[in-house]
Order: sequence, then structure tokens, then C-alpha cells
Amino acid sequence: MRMTPADRRRRDDRAAGPPGTTPNAGQGEAQPLCAPPRPTRGQATGRRRADDRGQITAVVAVLAVGLLALAGLVVDGGRALAAKSAAISLAAEAARAGAQQLDENAVRASGAVGLNPPAARARALAFLAANHAQGTATATTATVTVTVTARTATTALGLIGVGTLTETGTATVGLVTGPGPP
Repeated sequence: MRMTPADRRRRDDRAAGPPGTTPNAGQGEAQPLCAPPRPTRGQATGRRRADDRGQITAVVAVLAVGLLALAGLVVDGGRALAAKSAAISLAAEAARAGAQQLDENAVRASGAVGLNPPAARARALAFLAANHAQGTATATTATVTVTVTARTATTALGLIGVGTLTETGTATVGLVTGPGPP
């Protein structure tokens, strides 16, 4: 009958005796190979060093705060960027709405095309109010500038004391006269 490698290992383990010993040839009694090794630095010796206790706790606490702040920047920063993009888009839309308010009296009197600044400003602010946005608008006879302010409540950054983030978006629309593109 052939012995498998597993059978050979079992046979050798039974003949060898307890770990760390070697069988004494012919006497059947296991002899120690050498004296037991001394514990090295960091291995359990039965005694504790008082100055090492609690070091891992401090490191974990510092790392946990850092990871929370990083998660807050990722989550709340992404939301703030989205709010800023929406504020810029809303400002551009309000400025375009204001730029539609032409000064009809100037066109009729001299043929010069220009904006009616008070009407353009009022139309841009009305557009913001209709979209539940806060902002300012200024208008001249050639341009309308709208600035939208958006506030975003934080989630993760609120844990470290940052409750809201404020984003602004500004857009300026100018009056273009003449033939359109071909």
C-alpha cells in the first residue's frame, strides 16, 4: 500500500513528539532542542508597560476626526458646487429676462436701440422672486447684471461647526443689435 503525503506527515508528527523537541534516538524520550527563546520587544512578557497604554485610542480619535472632516468636504462640497452651478444658471436666466425690456420710447424717437434700465432691473428681480431666489440686479442701457446668492445647509460639516455654505452666481447679458447669425 502506498502512503500519501498526508499519511507521511501524520507518521512523522507522531514520532517527533511535542513541538520544540526531538526524539532521542533509541531511548524513545523527547529531548528539548534548545532553551526556550526569550520574548522579544513587543511580545507579551506578563508585564505591561504603563507608558504604552491608550496610544492606539488617541491615534484612532485623531484619525476619526480627520476622516469625518474629509467626508464632510466631499459630501457638502459637492452639494455646494451643485448649488453654485444652479445659482449661475438662474442669474443668467434672470439677466436674459431683464434684457428683453427695451426702451421703446428711444427706439421710436431716434431709432437707437437700448434697454430701459428700471424696467430691466424690475423684470430680472421679478424673475428671481418667481423662482424663490435671493439676489440683486443692476441695469444700464446696454447690459443687465444679476447676482444670485444661495445658501446650502451642511450635513457632515455641521458636526464640526459649519452649518451653512454660501454660494454666489453672477451673469451679465449685453444688448446685441443688428442682423442675426446667418
